[in-house]
Amino acid sequence: MRMGNYSTMTKFFMVGLSKYLELQLFLFVLCLIMHVIILLGNSLLIVISTFDSRLHTPMYFFLGNLSFLDICYTSSSIPPMLVIFKSERKSISFIGCALQMVVSLGLGSTECILLAVMAYDRYVAICNPLRYPIIMNRMLYVHMAAWSWIIGCLNSLVQTVLTMVLPFCGNNVIDHITCEILALLKLICSDISINVLIMTVANVLLVIPLLLIFISYVFILSSILRINSPKSKDTNKSDEIIGLSYGVVTPMLNPIIYSMKDKEVKEAMKKVLSRHLNLLKS
Repeated sequence: MRMGNYSTMTKFFMVGLSKYLELQLFLFVLCLIMHVIILLGNSLLIVISTFDSRLHTPMYFFLGNLSFLDICYTSSSIPPMLVIFKSERKSISFIGCALQMVVSLGLGSTECILLAVMAYDRYVAICNPLRYPIIMNRMLYVHMAAWSWIIGCLNSLVQTVLTMVLPFCGNNVIDHITCEILALLKLICSDISINVLIMTVANVLLVIPLLLIFISYVFILSSILRINSPKSKDTNKSDEIIGLSYGVVTPMLNPIIYSMKDKEVKEAMKKVLSRHLNLLKS
């Protein structure tokens, strides 16, 4: 394709799921309810782990980071998605698209690294319980969380800038529900081999945390042989549905999966609720 055949983009049109017009209202209500649940559940976990001194441990520090990450991630994607569901011209500005991409990609990368850090924390706690306070000292786990954010944000910033500075063709229709990097690369007129190379390297590097998670759980399972966690897979064919599930359902379930079944969290929650009830009565 010729290098000169491009346009200056001011906005993009999002057509993902637009062919299911009869589902627009249902998806709007569903995403809105899930967003409220995400905000309430993750905010509650952050408040409880902050104000209850018994939860000032590395595990709940990482869970607080994960909850904050989920709040930011969904707040960058769900509100624009709701606007698109309700508007006739399903568009987003160029700057809005760039911001959405840098935030979602950065937080997604950070989450991969943060989950590996959390797996390492559980490995040390279960396999080396006597040395756990020494190994997972405050300086170490704060630095681990900080570097998770730094690496994830740098990865996102590099990929987003290298994508948005390239010339776009006349087509400004994104066949997705959010500004996703692969969907945008399809609209580029010039050579994208550098972008593909950097994205491939970044994805390979992000596989390392997944391997660390797997290795950590292998050691954990070898230490406590009674645990046997079933694993399930979804086989959805639609990229839009997969993106919707990852961006909405996962952040909603994270507080429940990671902490709401924990005895310490339940006790802290009861303590906070009883304190507020007493204040209301007085």
